[in-house]
Amino acid sequence: MSRRGNPYDNATCESFLKTLKFEEVYRSEYRDLDEARASIGRFLEKVYNQKRLHSALGYLPPAEFERGLLAQPGPEAVRQLAI
Repeated sequence: MSRRGNPYDNATCESFLKTLKFEEVYRSEYRDLDEARASIGRFLEKVYNQKRLHSALGYLPPAEFERGLLAQPGPEAVRQLAI
């Protein structure tokens, strides 16, 4: 939730939900809630985190960006990962 008077706090979450809906939910028909949860989980792990490029991460998938941070020596990598 956004803080009172700050409409930008929620922008990242809204952007993620828009992507999830357009790239997975609206393109699929689910038989039940369990199937929807499983399908969305697969999408997040296989597509969103492993393949989908993110402009905020230098056009890298999140998993690749994280591997790059962890490969950096010193505490700087851990600090950047926490951000």
